[in-house]
Amino acid sequence: MEWAEAKRVLEAVLLVSEKPVRPDQLGELFPQGFGEGKIRQLFEELRAEYSQGRGIQIVEVAGGFQFVTHPDLYEHVSKLNKRVRAIRLSKPSLESLAIIAYRQPLTRAEIEQIRGVDCSGVLDTLLRPGFIKVVGRKEVVGRPLLYGTTPEFLEHFGLKNLKELPSLEALQGEPGVLREVTGIEAAEEHRAEEAAEREEPAEETAEQVPAAGGETLSEEEKPRE
Repeated sequence: MEWAEAKRVLEAVLLVSEKPVRPDQLGELFPQGFGEGKIRQLFEELRAEYSQGRGIQIVEVAGGFQFVTHPDLYEHVSKLNKRVRAIRLSKPSLESLAIIAYRQPLTRAEIEQIRGVDCSGVLDTLLRPGFIKVVGRKEVVGRPLLYGTTPEFLEHFGLKNLKELPSLEALQGEPGVLREVTGIEAAEEHRAEEAAEREEPAEETAEQVPAAGGETLSEEEKPRE
């Protein structure tokens, strides 16, 4: 297979794939001699070609490559594709996700010890879109479930791998996030927030979204693939 033809094949595969395509997945599409190194070179050449004034680009994310629309065209694309809806996470969900991402694997009890609040509903929220999954059980009394992040987490946040997470030093400008990730004074901070909420006027607190108390914990016993 000629180099140009191989590039066309790879371009077509990227176009029809809904998930990032990894070089190690494509061995059967190319003849012998097209090892993973050459396939990665094809990816890089295609990515360079699509980086020059095109409406779509190729990004490396979650260990693979994927076609995406250029970020500065989002406003135009969203007008046509009304079905696209961004997944929005609450502050507690983002904080819990950050804790898991930096300190995984963790049990629910360990996350709650860091945050100082019950996290069952938050974990269900993160399990549904596949940002986290059950990765095993901790070998202690009761063998509680351990949680970790998934390729979907990397894909959603545009990360090649966990090494691309911002360093803790980079989070120094976000003290709230830093405390949540490291566990420093997290419980004290939440107690202070709860005390402040109790002091707010009733009309303001009435507008707050109530916690989903009806959430079940059944999702915990369903490891995601």
